[in-house]
Amino acid sequence: MLFDDDHCYRAIQSRDSRFDGWFVTAVRTTGIYCRPSCPAITPKRPNVEFFRAAATAQAHGYRACKRCRPDASPGSPEWNSRADVVGRAMRLIADGLVDREGVGGLADRLGYSERQVHRLLVGEVGSGPLALARAQRAQTARILIETTTLPITDVAFAAGFQSVRQFNDTVREVFASSPTALRAAKSPVAGGGQLTVRLACREPFAGEQLLAFLSARAVPGVEHVDGSTYRRSLRLAHGYGVVSVDLAGPIVSCALTLDDVSDVQAAVQRTRRLLDLDCDPAMICDHLGGDPLLAPLVGQRPGLRAPGHPDGTELLVRAVLGQQVSVAGARTLAARIVAAHGEPLAESVGAVTHAFPSAATLAGLSPHDFAMPRARGAALIEACAYVADGRVVLDAGSDRLDTMAALQSLKGIGPWTAGYVAMRALGDPDVFLPTDLGVRHALAALGADTSEKAVTGLAERWRPWRSYALHHLWASL
Repeated sequence: MLFDDDHCYRAIQSRDSRFDGWFVTAVRTTGIYCRPSCPAITPKRPNVEFFRAAATAQAHGYRACKRCRPDASPGSPEWNSRADVVGRAMRLIADGLVDREGVGGLADRLGYSERQVHRLLVGEVGSGPLALARAQRAQTARILIETTTLPITDVAFAAGFQSVRQFNDTVREVFASSPTALRAAKSPVAGGGQLTVRLACREPFAGEQLLAFLSARAVPGVEHVDGSTYRRSLRLAHGYGVVSVDLAGPIVSCALTLDDVSDVQAAVQRTRRLLDLDCDPAMICDHLGGDPLLAPLVGQRPGLRAPGHPDGTELLVRAVLGQQVSVAGARTLAARIVAAHGEPLAESVGAVTHAFPSAATLAGLSPHDFAMPRARGAALIEACAYVADGRVVLDAGSDRLDTMAALQSLKGIGPWTAGYVAMRALGDPDVFLPTDLGVRHALAALGADTSEKAVTGLAERWRPWRSYALHHLWASL
């Protein structure tokens, strides 16, 4: 979605929260920037300018509004849906790649020079990768200041800053407050090693259906559902973590238990992608709800999400396991792999005790170690070997078309498996699986032709949100 300044001004006049995260409003007379739904008096039109990223507003000398807290708004759905270089770069920066590997590491992942990456980002967003990463660090720092009792010096380095001075200057510049003042305003309470974060999302939010989807596929040891709370382990850059999310309301409460607090940014972003919190449900509902076949399903479940996945290796393995068995059967097979080869967590959280085995661990096994036909076990080992040595990368920053082609070139991996991995591990919003048995059952119940050719043609009118159409069909069962 592209806005000109007039559209943006009408959006802030209406204080419509659906536009939060799409852009920020900077007010020249006050020197602050706000989210579109800020409850403050709407500034006069000549006094405002609009930016697509908070980092760009900060680079122009604006500080974050203390009333609406634009840094806490949902992320822009544009960056999750776009498959081009800029979209991939924004997802990788949000995951903390620049902090971990620098701009050179980002450029290498994208296959471009550092200069070209900078030029593309400035042209589209108004800020280069360093400025975008700096804004992300500021947001992470605020989370740690307000939700933990870590010493301020430790917060600085955990958030990714190279020095305490740089940390102090950035926090004062962005939030017009010192780190100690931010902490005093919130008075965090020690929580047994947990960080508690509120994850904003756009409404409507079908949390009950999201929980049901995750619960049906929860692998014992790695995942667990307790009431409205979903927990799972995370494999992060500096260790493991466990995320616990309460999906009962429009504001998702997230508790993180991390081996290393410097992984908080990546953990939060991967949780957001897991729960698909940055999508624009109103836009998706308008598009799919206008289709006569899908309209009743969309009306029953507005705000249905297309869940992502934080571990591409795990999802690939589970997709291969589920090729010829039921969801419950695939979950049982995955649980056996976790019990035999999973990596125990230093500290269990509830029933979450292990991380899923790494690609390198699985690549070193024998086909006899899997409760499946030997040929499929061998294919799974080969696929894991490709992931382990980097020939296939399965995360939100991967080129979706190239990755799907690479997966389908491997023995035992066809269009269904590659498409499922692209939808969940790569976050592709426009995947459809015409041969899926559940899809055919759902379409048959709606009175549609279920031949592969007819189903493929039918799904064309659901672009660019076919992944959501797929989830509506599955949910209808």
